[in-house]
Amino acid sequence: MYPDPKRVRNNRIMLRLDDYEHDLVSALANYQGESMATIARMIIMREAAAVLACDNNASIPRNAA
Repeated sequence: MYPDPKRVRNNRIMLRLDDYEHDLVSALANYQGESMATIARMIIMREAAAVLACDNNASIPRNAA
């Protein structure tokens, strides 16, 4: 049915946002005319590609709490 069955998007992750983060992603999704899940996936994949493309082997920076 599919040329590559591993390309079917059936893996889920849980993402929790605070009210401000949710409002920001919601506004962006509304502006782009996409679903919030689509916008979140695009942002995550773009950031993952950028991290992999970095010349140094530094890990993803974490915010100090």
